[in-house]
Amino acid sequence: MENKARRSPSLTFRVLFLASLWAAVALVVIAVVISTLYRQSAEKSFRDLLRAQLYNVINTVSAGENTRLAGTPQLGDLRFFQPQSGWYWIVEPIGGALEGEALTSSSLGTGSIPIPDTDSIPFDTRYERFYTTVDSFGNEVEVVETEVVLDDEGRTARFRVVGNRDVLEQDIDDFSGSLYLALLGFGIGSLLLNAAAILIGLRPLDRARKALEKIRAGESEQLDGEFPREILPLASEVNALIDSNRRIVERARMQVGNLAHSLKTPIAVLLNESRLIPAPQGELVKTQADAMQSQVQSYLNRARIAAQRESVLARTEAQPVLERLVRVMRRLNAERQFPLSVDPPGLVLAMEQQDIEETVGNLLENAARYARTSVSVKAYAAPADMRGSDDARRSWIVIEVEDDGPGLEPDQIREAMKRGKRLDESKPGTGLGLSIVSEIASEYQGTFGLSRGPRGGLLARLVLPAVTKDVA
Repeated sequence: MENKARRSPSLTFRVLFLASLWAAVALVVIAVVISTLYRQSAEKSFRDLLRAQLYNVINTVSAGENTRLAGTPQLGDLRFFQPQSGWYWIVEPIGGALEGEALTSSSLGTGSIPIPDTDSIPFDTRYERFYTTVDSFGNEVEVVETEVVLDDEGRTARFRVVGNRDVLEQDIDDFSGSLYLALLGFGIGSLLLNAAAILIGLRPLDRARKALEKIRAGESEQLDGEFPREILPLASEVNALIDSNRRIVERARMQVGNLAHSLKTPIAVLLNESRLIPAPQGELVKTQADAMQSQVQSYLNRARIAAQRESVLARTEAQPVLERLVRVMRRLNAERQFPLSVDPPGLVLAMEQQDIEETVGNLLENAARYARTSVSVKAYAAPADMRGSDDARRSWIVIEVEDDGPGLEPDQIREAMKRGKRLDESKPGTGLGLSIVSEIASEYQGTFGLSRGPRGGLLARLVLPAVTKDVA
């Protein structure tokens, strides 16, 4: 159960994770969409710029009287004058009507531009075509091309304006970098605000959890506090369930208590009458009556434990009770030592004082009966591997009673734990002591076990609930 609770994912974590994942995916999609749209817009603007420069070249070039191309385009851009810049204009004569060489910008120099044929990249409806190529200087360039009839005699020239795509890519990269940085800051801010909103929104659930833990710890009898409309029905149902369970437990406790009380008087009569019956019949009747009385008392104790556990959790400081028990045992067994250790001081058990006295007292009586020289008693906070419940959030205290007697073998330990079983018939007792100890520990959701101690004697270990000082 503990492992299952640890593996169970947190609702807060799941909501935060899903919200963060959605925000991250949304921001990535937004970044890709905006970058794509900006690239499309930038490429269109770049082509519009080249088209405008193309029209400027067309307006400044004509067919001269000597059948040669004439004109000196001034595009107002210094890049068309810088050698190998990737920004060029070219005017070539077509057919035999024009003679002479092509006109080119000074930036092209002796370089050249690879020209694809019109079959692979045809002219559009405006009789223009755009294509990307690499000039002889290694620049990736965008080319806009058209053909224009210069005069009435049909003399035609092919016009090209070339722009360096590095400018376009640099502009897109700058924009993308700024966009990603802005979205990153926005995303981090959104995640923080999301986390704050989720944590604040789920705070009522945390209050409900703390209220439930207070009920479990015995500090409250119902879910108290103000809850939002979404949680209020749940809180009301839980309170109704707690009330119903309390009534059921109370009714069962009363029935067990009534039955046990109704048996006490007949048992007392049997005990009195057994004294008048000659042995061995009288002794047999007395022994059985004692056993019945112990069992009745045991069920009364269990009913009382169930009742107090359903209301307010009992609190008993361990050290004063243990010191009082040890003091009594020292008086009754002056020939034996009873060292006591409580570490750390101030341990508080979540039990009734009467139940602590009955459990530890039984263990001390058994240990003193078989010990040679000493019986040690230790109380300490339980480590993680000694907890008596699946609820890892609860605190536990270990009480160990060890004697230096002959001890018991594993099969003898199993027999000793059985109700009414006595391994040594020569010593007084009903054989119910260890069984009662086990039952009381179980009622408090703790554990009880026997083993061979380091000194060779019997080691009895109780793991009992402690008072949790801070309810998480």
